[in-house]
Amino acid sequence: MNLLELEKKIVPEILEIMEKRYIILRTIYYNQPIGRRTLANNLGLGERTIRTEVNFLKNQGLLNVETMGMYVTKEGKDVLANLGSVIHEFKGISQLEKTLEKMLNVEKVIILPGNSAEDGLVLKDMGKITSASLKKIIKDNCIIGITGGNTMASVAEEMIPGKIADNVLVIPARGGLGKDVETQANSIAAKLAQKLGGNYKLLHVPDSLEKEALEVIRKIEDVKESIDFINKMNILVFGIGRADTMAERRNLPKEKIDALTKDGAVAEAFGHYFDIKGREIWEYLTVGLTIEKYKEIDHVIGVAGGEEKAEAIIAVSSLRKKMTIVTDEEAAKKIIEIVSKAT
Repeated sequence: MNLLELEKKIVPEILEIMEKRYIILRTIYYNQPIGRRTLANNLGLGERTIRTEVNFLKNQGLLNVETMGMYVTKEGKDVLANLGSVIHEFKGISQLEKTLEKMLNVEKVIILPGNSAEDGLVLKDMGKITSASLKKIIKDNCIIGITGGNTMASVAEEMIPGKIADNVLVIPARGGLGKDVETQANSIAAKLAQKLGGNYKLLHVPDSLEKEALEVIRKIEDVKESIDFINKMNILVFGIGRADTMAERRNLPKEKIDALTKDGAVAEAFGHYFDIKGREIWEYLTVGLTIEKYKEIDHVIGVAGGEEKAEAIIAVSSLRKKMTIVTDEEAAKKIIEIVSKAT
């Protein structure tokens, strides 16, 4: 029995206390400077509880309390960085990761504690761990493809600035989707490239086009060059989408969305809609990465969290074994529930 297991046996409440203080410290770090009342409201805790915990963290040298609000000290940042892995072990997430790797038959699974669908800080943590994983595989002359969406925007936002390799190119893996510029693949690719000290190439094409327009667009020299880079990418980072959500974002007719649901579509990737076993239900014509190229890329990182993404993660994971899945605790437990019922 290791030390963590002994502590849980002798002091079973230790995990609850540790996790609460970790969440408080993390919330302050992401929102600093922040006042006690705002912190209490953000976490749904009483001000008396917050006052007690803040005083404890301050006395430990982990917080500074100033007129403008609270700040995490350098020592606090170090504790925060190390405490995540301790909670990871306490909650048995390492074993959960191994279970999912076997269930999904993928190379690597990384699970963040919590539920990203309900807690924005978990989404930030997913962005941080994904960006760290990406940094480890970047080499000279590599081409990185990235999709759009809130999750990918978080990856770019949480990337620690610094040049890792020479001649790195970041490109959007597909055309623009949706109206929010900040979560467009072009914007995210540009921001990520700047953080990495690399270059970027934009794809000035909307995701939604009629077949005739698509054929014309593909002949434009600038678009042809972008597609050529997409076909040469070494690394792909993408958000795993639900079929119904992505269909709605593409403004598909309700009849089509209902038909996709009826046919069992649960996931979407690069314009392709899949059922839970990874069988293609329908292809939406779009400019960007093809499913054939997706299966050939050297390194692939798929990111999604929340219970509602569980089926989509299962479906996309079946498309290739050599990939990393970054998800959260809530999605992981739901995946295990779904797969266990099916076997």
